[in-house]
Amino acid sequence: MKITIAQLNPVVGDIDGNLKKALQVLPQAHQDSSDLVVFPELFLTGYPPRDLLERSWFVERTQAALDALTKVSADLPRTGILIGAPQLTGKDTGNGLYNSALLIYEGQVLFRQHKSLLPTYDVFDEARYFDTAPQILVTPFKDDRLGIAICEDAWNDPELWKPRTYSFDPVEKLISQGATILINISASPFHAGKDKVRYGIMQNHSNKNHVPSVFVNQVGGNDELLFDGRSMCFDSNGDPIVILSAFEENVRTVDLAAAGKPDSYMPLDTIASVHDALVMGIRDYMDKCGFSSTVLGLSGGIDSAVTCCLAVESLGREKVLGVSMPSPYSSKGSVDDSRKLAENLGIRFKVIPISSIYTSYLDSLKEHFEGRTSDITEENFQARIRGNILMGLSNKFGHLLLSTGNKSELAVGYCTLYGDMAGGLSVISDVPKTMVYQLAHYINRQSEIIPGEIIEKPPSAELKPDQKDQDSLPPYDVLDRILQYYVDEHYSLQEIVKLGFDPEVVTWVIKAVDKSEYKRKQAPPGLKVTSKAFGTGRRMVIAAKYDV
Repeated sequence: MKITIAQLNPVVGDIDGNLKKALQVLPQAHQDSSDLVVFPELFLTGYPPRDLLERSWFVERTQAALDALTKVSADLPRTGILIGAPQLTGKDTGNGLYNSALLIYEGQVLFRQHKSLLPTYDVFDEARYFDTAPQILVTPFKDDRLGIAICEDAWNDPELWKPRTYSFDPVEKLISQGATILINISASPFHAGKDKVRYGIMQNHSNKNHVPSVFVNQVGGNDELLFDGRSMCFDSNGDPIVILSAFEENVRTVDLAAAGKPDSYMPLDTIASVHDALVMGIRDYMDKCGFSSTVLGLSGGIDSAVTCCLAVESLGREKVLGVSMPSPYSSKGSVDDSRKLAENLGIRFKVIPISSIYTSYLDSLKEHFEGRTSDITEENFQARIRGNILMGLSNKFGHLLLSTGNKSELAVGYCTLYGDMAGGLSVISDVPKTMVYQLAHYINRQSEIIPGEIIEKPPSAELKPDQKDQDSLPPYDVLDRILQYYVDEHYSLQEIVKLGFDPEVVTWVIKAVDKSEYKRKQAPPGLKVTSKAFGTGRRMVIAAKYDV
């Protein structure tokens, strides 16, 4: 069987646009004598559609698009269509919708397979919207029997997961019914290293069951979620026939009768993949939200430098404005280094000093603060002044303001509400500080774009004389490892200390993470590149009291 993989980038909610994108693929697939064109999970609505699914008109429009697609298929003899869309259950109980894959052929819907395993962990909340499939069946199509699974349905192989999240394995059920081809349509979000996990899962299905398998994944950015694609096909021995590129649309017709090539898989490089994911995420967030230009503050530090480089790579230099806003405590190097970065990138660059505004703040509040020593309050005035200036430029010229804080700072609250946290998109908020340095070196892999002075200088907020981040924080390599254990892997204080960390440092980090929850609730959306990002995938209470 010849399969056309349609690794495409849908826009959530744009049913007509997604239908048009699907229709554009069909003529070439038909010309290639493709037997079946396979689109990703919930392609017509885009993934994740979230509470749009609770609106009846939205579901009705999706059905109208399916009807239109079915009608078009009548003019494509020999070429079937497999596409993801929500379907009404027709029941009086439950959520009333299935997450479905529809097999369309010659003007008819031949078969519907609904999703069985509905994830409710991390960023997923599918049980909020969908009901579980009442049954799992294979379907005959041409000379084969298709075993169709939807994303999570392929992720419960008992040989891979202990303990298992679900009580049964849909793929096992399909194989027991005589499936000769396994097809998985997915909207599987990216995080660093995930492509290796997916590869292992899909390869294992083919290798263990001795049938070809096809995995078709969505690509693109939808809010904080980034989808890398990396769709793939395996022969019945588990050898890859084709693995599509990451972070870009790709349509490929594949003959499943072809022999795969053992050892041809190359996993994505961690830092290169994070870089490319962030570049794609900025571009898609801008395009899908209707912005055409960006503004960001350039502090002379590594975080804003990396964010600026990512923005230029994503959008082009003409669409990026960098702004340096020196205060009384800014070093000469912070402005000079920012200017040099801007020159290297060829972006527009402004210098707007804030010393007089800062003095005005102090004078206005002098009598109200009488008798109290200067502290973090006055330091934060500077960050908030900068935030206001950047938001003013955003409002006046329609730029999207990019926030430049990293995951390490956001974790422990080393950031200022309504100051450096201001913005419409927080680009590196899921990138630990140590990884920020790795990204900087990757950006400079061919030539110096980020000045060496920026990479080499000790990190500083420059909100008071001779300030350094390490005056307030543990060394970033230590901090990031503790955060990995506490935030990502849910270790307790005692478990982390047993790994050899200083108990006082661990205690401080955990308390800082927990008491900063209210800040993160007010942060801009951030692009997810690790296995556990702050945002929709981490739901912690603010008003709470507990020991870890």
